[in-house]
Amino acid sequence: MSGSEDGTSLIARMRNAVIELPRFQKRIVLATGDFVIISLVLWVLISLRFAEYWRPEIWQQVVLFLLAPLTAVATFASFGLYRLVTRFIGLQGMMQIFMLMGLAVLIWSLIVFMSGQLGFPRSIILPFAFLSACLVSASRATMGWLLKSAGIRIAAFDHRRPGKKVAIYGAGLMGVGLLNSARRVRDRDVIAFFDPAPSLKGQYVGGVKVYRPEKMARVISRLGIEEVLVALPHSQRRERRQVLRELERLPVSVKILPDYEDVAAGDVGISDLRPVEVSDLLGRDPVQPDPELLARSIKGKSILVTGAGGSIGSELVRQIVQQQPSVLVLLDVSEAALYEIETEITDSIQRRPEGEPRPRVYGILGSVLDRQLVHDTIATHGVKTIFHAAAYKHVPIVQHNAAVGLQNNTFGCQVIAEAARRLAVERVILISTDKAVRPTNLMGASKRLAELVLQAMAAEGGPTTFSMVRFGNVLDSSGSVVRRFRKQISDGGPVTVTHKEIVRYFMSIPEAAELVIQAGAMAKGGEVFVLQMGDPVRIDDLARLMIHLSGLQVRDDQHPDGDVEIIYTGLRPGEKLDEELLIGTDMTGTEHPRIMRSNEPFIAAPDLRRELDLLQDAIVSRNCDAIEAVLSRTVEGYKPTSPAQASDFVPDHGLHSSSTTIH
Repeated sequence: MSGSEDGTSLIARMRNAVIELPRFQKRIVLATGDFVIISLVLWVLISLRFAEYWRPEIWQQVVLFLLAPLTAVATFASFGLYRLVTRFIGLQGMMQIFMLMGLAVLIWSLIVFMSGQLGFPRSIILPFAFLSACLVSASRATMGWLLKSAGIRIAAFDHRRPGKKVAIYGAGLMGVGLLNSARRVRDRDVIAFFDPAPSLKGQYVGGVKVYRPEKMARVISRLGIEEVLVALPHSQRRERRQVLRELERLPVSVKILPDYEDVAAGDVGISDLRPVEVSDLLGRDPVQPDPELLARSIKGKSILVTGAGGSIGSELVRQIVQQQPSVLVLLDVSEAALYEIETEITDSIQRRPEGEPRPRVYGILGSVLDRQLVHDTIATHGVKTIFHAAAYKHVPIVQHNAAVGLQNNTFGCQVIAEAARRLAVERVILISTDKAVRPTNLMGASKRLAELVLQAMAAEGGPTTFSMVRFGNVLDSSGSVVRRFRKQISDGGPVTVTHKEIVRYFMSIPEAAELVIQAGAMAKGGEVFVLQMGDPVRIDDLARLMIHLSGLQVRDDQHPDGDVEIIYTGLRPGEKLDEELLIGTDMTGTEHPRIMRSNEPFIAAPDLRRELDLLQDAIVSRNCDAIEAVLSRTVEGYKPTSPAQASDFVPDHGLHSSSTTIH
């Protein structure tokens, strides 16, 4: 290690040691420094006035001399100067030093005059006050500069302005940057900090008092705080989640700074704030991904993502492009969605520094049911890995559009799989769902059939490795209950929940995509990978949480004057109270702590092809009973709704049988 690095490390250790000193010891250090500075200034001025080194001749001169720095230190302490945090003292603190130094010198000079001066010249009074204030201020500025991390900007002194009463949780660099921005924007009045650091208890940062977090409820009520801004970095994600849960119970709106590390140096503004998302409260601490797993089936290869414009598909694309594929092919039936993701990815690639790999990106507009298009796309671009995310996933819509849902989800997967095997694609990874396990709806049954297609092909052998990744709901995806609740809350309610006891598993979209890529890389053929989803969440609790985080109150029997009502509408056709992730019990671990491998039962390829032919005939003839019969024979645990209910959810395609006409 170089000498400069040794010096930097030593300074950093000394800085941290000073910061961690108990508050009382810090005040002693500051007071001692002020005493020494003021004493030296007075001695130098007297010596210059008499043109010789000044030495007191009588004991009264010693007393009066020492009384000057003592009076200054006592004045500083009386007016709370030592309660200011040196790192964040700002111009407000500097002005306070000048005013208090002037007051201290005035008191001292009166004492000197009342004592008959005793050799102290009157001409030094004003220079003494000014120079002492300058040097004390300079000492604070120097110490603050040494203690602060690089990049922080101290806000200029500003009087409190009218506006929304706000508190900031986190009195570190990000919190101070947020305070500075609030003072510039002038629409918020920051009147309190909350921070758990023992050294900040009762201190003032930028002129704002710091309170202990355990006093939040009392301080918010007493000061009339309307909003709390959470300024904690990504490295304190666990603490941030705990703080948000505490704030959720209090009658305040909450805003949070984003996770990106650009804000770590305190260079933040009010415009960076965003509303608290459910993922901030339900999201888990990330598990560091395995770089080798992420790159294994992607780096240097041609990759196809179907459904590339969807919630999961688009996030897969974003993460895949970081693993340096040679070619990235995006297939989607939606022109608008395809345009958005292709433009985003192309722009991100163009911004890469010169010399970094720049994969070629191709947007293909079309359906996975188009056999010729799928074949030509794979062959033309030499695709080696396929992430099959194209699917109709919304349970009520698929229930009401059974033929289209089954065609797209099941037979679309079959088209992809057959083309992949024919063209010797190395890997096909199906994005599946927990609704495929013992389904009660057509969407889940269609996805389980898609899994069976890949399992049967894997059992037949061949050059292609087929696997499936099954997980639950992703937070804030298109059609997500989170988006629906947010819209209902912004409209003033009511918020609609199907059942008070319904529970679901949730995972963030980036985490799901990251785990899908790693799971696909571990596949040997035919496995169902199951992502560990964490603890299930009651949807009723989720609705209440989102209402509270919006600064509103649930209107119910206990709170008839609340803001937003929750209405329970009843389970929708095919909807279950809870979801499962496994069909069988044969589950083992993998290289990743949040990915499990399940070897589940399947149907032999000849038998499955025969059933799929029957299903296709039933769809073409719109025969509801035949469709239900095939699904009941092939999909484990499939429990469809009764025929009387069925007539309500397949109107668009006129499915019929000899006994029941669907209309």
